[in-house]
Order: sequence, then structure tokens, then C-alpha cells
Amino acid sequence: MSDVRNNEQFNRYELDVDGHLAVAYYRPWPGLITFTHTEVPPELGGRGIGSTLVKGALDLARAQGLKVASHCPFVSAYLGKHPEFNDLLG
Repeated sequence: MSDVRNNEQFNRYELDVDGHLAVAYYRPWPGLITFTHTEVPPELGGRGIGSTLVKGALDLARAQGLKVASHCPFVSAYLGKHPEFNDLLG
């Protein structure tokens, strides 16, 4: 498993795992990103890949000084379970 990366060309965070790509799409705004959709290939289901992807994306957003909003049910659920990211909510 490699690290989460921000693919700004496609407005998504990406995580390569076992030849498959998990992605978390977002809309950028000045100082803010809004997560819109997360996709984890079925082959990777049940392994915590979505959580690893979202945690990495949130860590990268924090490092860039961005606030975060979510219109994605998966990201919203993750944020609800991980109050350590509350400071990012915009």
C-alpha cells in the first residue's frame, strides 16, 4: 500500500492498493475543500482502505492549512467518529 496523494488535476485524493485505486473526490474553494464522493473498488472492501484514504486526505488538507466540508456520507461518518479532525471543519 502506498501513501495517499492529492491529484489536483482530477480534484481527488488517491490511494493505490494491490493494483487498485481508491479515490476521494472533492471540490476546491479558496481555503476549503468539500468532499463529494469516495470510491473503494469492491476488491478492496472490508479492509479499512476507505478509512485509510480519508485519514490521509484529511492529514494532507491539514498540512495545506485547508478547512474541510463534506457532502460525502462516508467522509461525514468518518469525521463523526474521529473528533481529532474537528479543527478542520469549515
